[in-house]
Amino acid sequence: MGGNEEKEGDFLEVRYSSKEGKRKNDPSFAHDKDLTISSSQQDALKSIKKKIYDSLMERIDLIAANQMAPEQLRREVEQFVIDYVVEQNLRINVREQKQIASSLVDDMIGLGPLEEIIYDDSITDILVNGPQSVYIERQGKLEKINLKFHDEAHLQQIARRIASRVGRRVDEASPMVDARLPDGSRVNIIMPPLALDGTAVSIRKFSRVEFTLDKMVEMGSLSYQMALLLKIAAGSRLNILISGGTGSGKTTLLNAMSQLIDPSERIVTIEDSAELRLQQPHVVRLESRPPNIEGEGEVTIRDLVRNALRMRPDRIIVGEVRGDETIDMLQAMNTGHDGSMSTIHANRPRESLTRLENMLSLSGFEMPTKVARSLIVGAVNLIIHTERMRDGVRRITEVCEITGLEGDVIMTHDLFTFEYKEDIVDVERGRSHISGIFKPSGVTPQFAPKARFYGFDKDLRESLRGEI
Repeated sequence: MGGNEEKEGDFLEVRYSSKEGKRKNDPSFAHDKDLTISSSQQDALKSIKKKIYDSLMERIDLIAANQMAPEQLRREVEQFVIDYVVEQNLRINVREQKQIASSLVDDMIGLGPLEEIIYDDSITDILVNGPQSVYIERQGKLEKINLKFHDEAHLQQIARRIASRVGRRVDEASPMVDARLPDGSRVNIIMPPLALDGTAVSIRKFSRVEFTLDKMVEMGSLSYQMALLLKIAAGSRLNILISGGTGSGKTTLLNAMSQLIDPSERIVTIEDSAELRLQQPHVVRLESRPPNIEGEGEVTIRDLVRNALRMRPDRIIVGEVRGDETIDMLQAMNTGHDGSMSTIHANRPRESLTRLENMLSLSGFEMPTKVARSLIVGAVNLIIHTERMRDGVRRITEVCEITGLEGDVIMTHDLFTFEYKEDIVDVERGRSHISGIFKPSGVTPQFAPKARFYGFDKDLRESLRGEI
């Protein structure tokens, strides 16, 4: 790719006039200087990178480039940058050249500017609001970062690449898509004309940290006694619904509780975008499929729940109930599939029951209110509510047991609640932290006989004593 001769490479079709000797003698290539880059230097580098990027796009065969091994492509692009810098007599050092080359490769086959942060484990969410506005969530707090795309076309190119990796398309004709990155991170993309200020990309990072209930106790998400109660609930094959708002930690809690399932059981998981990571040996993972561009081939959550019932599951775990699959899920819980779990979007446990009722009406079956509520009472044993609180910590704020039906009213009682005490200011970190207690109600749960049957009688008594 360098020197006087024409290099018949895999993806570059260009003759360079630069001399190899010039490259060796040019002082800008002599040393990899470790200098602090000022803001003006950063702007200059961005301008140079844009020029190199435009030149590269004019000269390469993108199809051939995408078929190359990443390391080979990186070497080829690095050589292109060297040749271009010499050709244009640009004075940037070796470190800056490699930085530009790496950024170009990210633009070509990776996630562009997002490659800088996608592997940062401290970041839980990445929110792109058009090419010039990128926010991240770190430790439960949103912050804007100095990360930008070249323009809207550049952002759309990255968005299309994300979608194409999972066999989806996103464009003006189909401007919305849910996808999943290779590491399991969940992505939502919405493009103009629906997104008025430019393409919006929302990435829910896939945590590489394996959360357990004990780990969540250390993080302050729940107390030891509450964790013990949830272990008993999972081990006693209770049907559990986890409620909460977006980003409140519902899936994280579901993953943690699933680790308490007996390894000998056959588990079928059903999700829109696979996020659950069960450690048991006998797990069948199912994922829904949207319709293709002709509007055919859709497989819904309801289709998968119905099919799962024919797969001889011991437990069915639905990532989230949100529509007409609710009736099939509740019927499965009512007909021998004890220990099933799911999540639901709701602001309070009582509201999750109302949402279940509303979703039952979407199933196409007309049923009296009392019949619908009887179905819910017979299916769900426990509701666990999670919240992301203003200090950024995700906490379990209520553990609520469904006890029965009196007239048309579903009866519940709290087993645990989080009681706020005060805000404690952390001077070193410059932020406040909520202080409170996870308080047991002292009420003996109705599932106590079941816990005794599974050998958790002593643990249950321990979990319900005192404040913590």
